Order: sequence, then C-alpha cells, then structure tokens
Amino acid sequence: MRVLYCTDTYPPQLNGVSVVTSLSVEGLTRRGWECAVVAPQYPGGSMGEWRESTAFQGPPGEMFWVPSVPLPGYPEIRLALPRPGVIGSTIQRFRPDLVHCATEFGVGRMGQIAAARARIPMVSSYHTDFARYADAYGASWLRGTVSAYLGRFHRRSRRVFTPSAVARLDLLRLNVSDVEVWGRGVDAELFHPGRRSQAMRAAFGMGSRYTFLYVGRLAAEKRTEQIIHAFRLASESLPRGVIHLIMAGTGPYEPQLRAAAPPGVTFLGFLERKSHLPDLYANCDAFVFASVTETLGLVVLEAMASGLPVIAAPAGGVRDHLRDGRNGLAYPEGDAGAMARAMVRLAEDWELSQRLSRGARRTAEALTWERELDRLDLSYREICETATTEPREVAPETGNQQVTVVPAPRSLSA
Repeated sequence: MRVLYCTDTYPPQLNGVSVVTSLSVEGLTRRGWECAVVAPQYPGGSMGEWRESTAFQGPPGEMFWVPSVPLPGYPEIRLALPRPGVIGSTIQRFRPDLVHCATEFGVGRMGQIAAARARIPMVSSYHTDFARYADAYGASWLRGTVSAYLGRFHRRSRRVFTPSAVARLDLLRLNVSDVEVWGRGVDAELFHPGRRSQAMRAAFGMGSRYTFLYVGRLAAEKRTEQIIHAFRLASESLPRGVIHLIMAGTGPYEPQLRAAAPPGVTFLGFLERKSHLPDLYANCDAFVFASVTETLGLVVLEAMASGLPVIAAPAGGVRDHLRDGRNGLAYPEGDAGAMARAMVRLAEDWELSQRLSRGARRTAEALTWERELDRLDLSYREICETATTEPREVAPETGNQQVTVVPAPRSLSA
C-alpha cells in the first residue's frame, strides 16, 4: 500500500504539522506502507542537516520538492510556487493508493486537485485554525471567507483527521461529515522528567530559580506578548530573582518581545527537537501557553510528558488535556493578570507544583504515538478498501514539470 503526503510544511521546518506528518511517514513505513512526500523546497542541505541533528532513525520515504520562496517578514515559512504539474507527475511516478493532503493551501490544494484528476481517494488533515488566525492578525473580516474555504476543502475528502474534539465540532459545523479525532500522541520516552539534572539546569542558566518555559513560534497567533506581560506582573509580586522565563523559538515577533521583556527572561531561539529540546523541557519547572487557536498544542503534551505543570487557557485542542488542579492551572482566555497569579502560585507552593507535575506526566503516558499510528494504519486501509475508483490511467499533466526527486532508499516499483 502506498500513500502520498502533500504538505506545505515538513522538516527541517519544525512545527506541529511537520512533526506529525513526519512521524506518520516514519510509523507507517514500519507498518508496511510505502510513503512519499511532496513539500516546499528548503534551502541548501537543510534536510540532511535536520536528519543528522535529530538522530532521525526512520526511513525517509521518497521526497518530491516543489520550488518555494520565503514568506516576506517570516522567512522560516516557505511558500510553494504554483506548480500543479509537479504533483501530477509525482502521482504518475509513485502511483499511490491514497493521497493525504496535510495542509489546505498551496501544496495541499494542488494535491487535492491532482488526486481528483487521477481518481485516487483523498483524505486531509485539519491541523490549523486559520479562521481564528484572521482575528490574531487583525483581519477579522476575513474569518467567514476562510471558514467557508476550509469547509469546501475538507468536504472533498473521504475522511478528515483532526487532533481534538473541539476541532472536530468546528468541522461538523462546516458540514464536513467524516471527521476522525486522531493525532493526539506524544513520545513519553523522549520527553521524560528523568532528563532533569542540576548540571543541566546550570548549563541553561536556571540555577535555583523557578523557571517557566514557552516553546513555539514567536508570532501573533501564539499571543506570546501576553506571556511576557504576565511574567512582568508575576516578577513584581515576588522577590527579585525568584522566577525565570525561557522563550524557545523564533518568529516575526522576536524583536519586539525582546524589547519588551523584563529582567529574568531568556530567549534561546531555535533548538533541535530531539537533541536539545527534551533536556530543556525536563529542566524547567512549569510550562506557560497563551495561544487559543491550537487544534492540539503538541508542545503542551511534550511539556506534560516532561513532568511540567501547564498554565494555559482551556481553549481549542488544549481543552482536551488540561485539567485545572490536576495537571496544570487554567486561566481565562486573554487574562494576563490571571496567568501571572498562576505563575506566582506555582512558584510559592512547591508541593502543589510537584503534585501537578505528577498529574501532567500521567496524562502524557496515556497518549502514545504507537497507538495513534496503529489507528491511522487501520483507517487508511479501510478507506482504500472501500473506495470505488476508476482504473488509474493518469493522463499526462501539462504545464511546468519542474521537480527535484530525492531517490528512496528502496525500490518503489509496482
């Protein structure tokens, strides 16, 4: 069985969508699938550098790159150029049984069109709440238009995979019929409190301070400015030097966040996900998160697996896992003062912090990727078995055929 992933984000770019998609490729290959990926071209040898830096062990699948350009003002994000012929020729070459469009725009939309033309069953993922992103970027007037587009996109899929009950309800309201809650996993062996050590805390500059951590993009939709504001308020309520905040990640808001940050805030930039990030999680004391647009919040689960109590608003996918007083502290959406009070509460009550730490770890231990990948395997096979497709005589695509092929490590012949 063969599956072709069409995505606008993939390692070496790191975010929830790229991580989940690459984990799917790795896990399904172990389960007997042949996988290929169409993604935007990244500069230079960055894919090889990513594999080396993360000690990537899984088979890479076959890669097909679409030419891309950096997003103005946010160069970490690559915008795929419109090359529909790339995916048409990829389908001719790879001959998949299933096409999975992991994103709704760019490569994902081109993949959907190519799958329809080739009469191949197509599924999709709803990872990102773009309609609420419109609010975050001051374009609320676009929200209805974006929601309508997302509804049309996912109604073309035989099945839509989304990682939270809240996101599933959003899709059902858009008249998307077959929606499966999938992708709520975390590697509880890689992200583990056993990595904690005084030597490592010293290396990160934490010392004896109660250290809060944020991991993710420094961008408008993440509301990172609220975290900085809340930390300032908490610092004013405690003796100097008691608490510390680490911001790990990059993005367009980084310069203004650095300018606004009070003493006690450290910006670490990008960290390799498998070599440095697990150590950072385990050696902090609590995790802070302000975003309300997450369909999952993978970093929240990674923090819980590392034994960190989570301070977050119970919104979006975070609501599925955050339990106030059991594995973290919930605060009302957008209330920086309430977030600050939660920070102070944890810093002053070590017993509470430890109790919530144990609860966070228990939450993560129940969410394994192996279970999720088994479910995905079964779901894919069900779709392929029940799909009524015409014989796959794929007509040659016209237009630009520019494509760079990275050969697979094994034969993909029919």
